[in-house]
Amino acid sequence: MSDSRAVRSSKDDDAPGDDKTVRTGPLTFYKQVVAELRKVVWPTQSQLVTYFAVVLVFVVVMIAIVSLLDLAFGKLAFEVFTTTSGDS
Repeated sequence: MSDSRAVRSSKDDDAPGDDKTVRTGPLTFYKQVVAELRKVVWPTQSQLVTYFAVVLVFVVVMIAIVSLLDLAFGKLAFEVFTTTSGDS
């Protein structure tokens, strides 16, 4: 019912040969990548060591938690699904 651009299909807007994206060459792409990398704020060595230590401790703690849960659920499953020798 509405004739707004949001409702109409995009087929009406696209004419044959009407490229809306312009491809760049490899050299231009490389120059743009280098320009963007120069904008990055790189961490100092002490920040990098600190971040590495924090991540390492976090991973070790998560491994311990998952291992303990695996052990607990494994023992629980073993107790539930095994029969004792006294029950005949």
